[in-house]
Amino acid sequence: MLYDLSLHMGYIYDVPASGARHIVRLLPLSLPNRQRLIAGSLQVSPQPDEKSNFTDFFQHPATSILVRNPHEKLDIRMQARVQVESHPIGADFSPVLSDLLEDINDCWSVDPSSPHHFLSTSPRLPDTPDIASYARQWATTKLTVMQIAHAVCGQIHKDFVYDPKATTVDTTPKEAFRLKRGVCQDFSHVMIIALRSLGIPAGYVSGFLRTIPPPGKERLEGADAMHAWVRIWCGHTIGWIELDPTNNIPAGTDHIVVAYGRDYSDVAPVIGVLKSYGSQTSVQAVDVVPLKQQ
Repeated sequence: MLYDLSLHMGYIYDVPASGARHIVRLLPLSLPNRQRLIAGSLQVSPQPDEKSNFTDFFQHPATSILVRNPHEKLDIRMQARVQVESHPIGADFSPVLSDLLEDINDCWSVDPSSPHHFLSTSPRLPDTPDIASYARQWATTKLTVMQIAHAVCGQIHKDFVYDPKATTVDTTPKEAFRLKRGVCQDFSHVMIIALRSLGIPAGYVSGFLRTIPPPGKERLEGADAMHAWVRIWCGHTIGWIELDPTNNIPAGTDHIVVAYGRDYSDVAPVIGVLKSYGSQTSVQAVDVVPLKQQ
């Protein structure tokens, strides 16, 4: 699938902000045999006094910006064209859970895709006994790692209610699990903790998801969304797969990857600090438009 993407993120401050330094991760990745960023651009208003590009540990292109002077609002706009290839999950050659540790121990690499980075706690994902207990139902099964991943994904989708008003970006997985409500970030964080508690490496994926309007309805401009889902390491033979617990589906050609990380803190689209006080409001609009290919 070939897509044109556009995103607008806006922040409006009650009191003008100054000395604002932010890191922005919004451009889709180029991934071998998965997706290709054909072209992309990032615009920021007001014009940053300093702007630099770098690549972080997980190999994401990121942009650092600094706005020194007072400003009442900050606008960030991204445009990109990206090609996404079909990548169906093949036959299940993943080990049973009791044999996965041997595959992990045989992995000597500590590069960004190494399973070792995705086994233990991370900044937003501490040990959570309630979630570990929830996952324990799969601990003694003879299911393969891939089967367990699909089972956990499906169970979370069944047990949780999608409710954008129930949580915020700072809601902990423990609280989201107690509520059994939330958004894609909450679904993904709970699934990652559940899998890690079983000894299965799991990480967070940030990206875009194309939404399809109901039959007979026109697609609304700005109605698509940034999205989150989960990647799971299924042993040497299979490697990483990606599942979307919010929708209980494998990540497919409607899923466009922006960043991989241990949790949301590694992949936040915009993160930073500024000098101000009072509150702020934010807006976000995303368009994921499929293009007809010749």
